[in-house]
Amino acid sequence: MPILLTNATLATMVQGYGLIEGGALVIDGDQIAFAGPMDDLPAAFGGLAPQDLGGKLVTPGLIDCHTHIVFAGDRAAEFELRLNGASYEQVARAGGGILSTVRATRAASEAELLAQALTRADQIIAGGATVIEVKSGYGLTVADELKMLRVARQIGQHRAVRVKVTHLAAHAIPPDYQGRAGAYISEVAIPVLHQAAALGLIDAVDAFCEGIAFSVAEVDRLFAQACALGLPVKLHAEQLSDLKGAVMAAGYGALSADHLEYLGVDGVAAMAASGSVAVILPGAFYTLRETQMPPIAALRQAGVAMAVATDCNPGSSPMTSLTLAMNMACTLFRMTPLEALQGTTLHAARALGLADCGVLAAGKRADLCIWNARHPAELSYRIGATPLHARMFGGRFDA
Repeated sequence: MPILLTNATLATMVQGYGLIEGGALVIDGDQIAFAGPMDDLPAAFGGLAPQDLGGKLVTPGLIDCHTHIVFAGDRAAEFELRLNGASYEQVARAGGGILSTVRATRAASEAELLAQALTRADQIIAGGATVIEVKSGYGLTVADELKMLRVARQIGQHRAVRVKVTHLAAHAIPPDYQGRAGAYISEVAIPVLHQAAALGLIDAVDAFCEGIAFSVAEVDRLFAQACALGLPVKLHAEQLSDLKGAVMAAGYGALSADHLEYLGVDGVAAMAASGSVAVILPGAFYTLRETQMPPIAALRQAGVAMAVATDCNPGSSPMTSLTLAMNMACTLFRMTPLEALQGTTLHAARALGLADCGVLAAGKRADLCIWNARHPAELSYRIGATPLHARMFGGRFDA
């Protein structure tokens, strides 16, 4: 039987917040059949027994569109090094950073990786997530990257969450390929891409375009292969310097470019023209104690959609709370609470190429959150609190 939820404050996210006081939702199977004022409820649903929400806020389910939750080990010691003055780049060049996680991840079994990833996924889900993107990138061999991708696919089989898996073999240059980044792309990243695509393990392709990682030309070769396979691309771009990676990615019609602290005016213009989403990741900015902020005002003025994500990873953003990411986006980068919520619903869906979620509207998936809140600005306002009352995934409430 369809479910009728009444006496709700709906933040539909269709236009701005799309606020509807005294709203009602009808859930039929895994889809929303009606979302609007109670007074407009179609007669066909009038006989349903209502579930009164007492004025609670209802939003679309949150979407974490950038995570690295499949890994082993931790980097707490590195955190302490940075607090004592070492930069992220200095730690990486000394063999720490991503490569320390690579060693631990290679040594872990698939079962061990899955158990640890599920713990992190549970924390993100507990904050209201109904979709999580998961990247590889800590294996850096063909076998270990495929191992990570298999584990990422399994998360959605063990939890009521939709998982979008991203190939990120071009994440770092392993020691045996130092000075031979181009060879790594040819011998590891591209073979992993073809094998993972053939096995149906991936939904998109990403890379880290930076001085300590891969050049624009090297990523361009990888992206050309991805596009030939019909896979969308996205890019870690302009986090530490402006290499014009976002411009290159926009040329491929990238779903998103992420981080963007050093994005220039040409990058903003290219993303606006391509429709690529800017994924804002305040957790890494905060953890690394960066001072160069992404050009939020320029992105806003150019009409570039901005998403917000946790960037959950062991080194630069050990965070599993989307609402905390929203608060950080507002307090650190001066995004508005509306932009932060759009960034974890409507625009996060777009950053993953999803058209069936991110808003409360008839015909969309019944992924939604019910909050102990009256206004959506509360979700960005609170620090360290998760006012989630209930979460619905595909028309079913969590147990």
